[in-house]
Amino acid sequence: QVQLVESEGGLVQPGGSLRLSCGASGNILRIKVMGWYRQAPGKQRELIASINNDGSPTYVDSMKGRFTISNDGARNTAYLQMNSLKPEDTAVYFCAAGQDINDPGYWGQGTQVTVSS
Repeated sequence: QVQLVESEGGLVQPGGSLRLSCGASGNILRIKVMGWYRQAPGKQRELIASINNDGSPTYVDSMKGRFTISNDGARNTAYLQMNSLKPEDTAVYFCAAGQDINDPGYWGQGTQVTVSS
């Protein structure tokens, strides 16, 4: 099993920045890729970005530019740097990990990010 724990989100003003982290523990050898999803109220969960163990990032086209994913060079921690945040970025952000980011086997508990003045 793999456990994923996200850092705390929070309230951010429009235009602000926030960095989320996701720590993996347990059988991390099962992790080939880590990534971030988000789910806004009333909407489906959507993929933001993923990163392979070799550090290669992949972004959903609509998320390019303001979001940056990175890792610690191992399989332990993934980060999501979010800049120029907008109210529409308000959502619960989830860390995910596994063999395939489109069907991750492991999920974090989610962390709320609210962008509001």
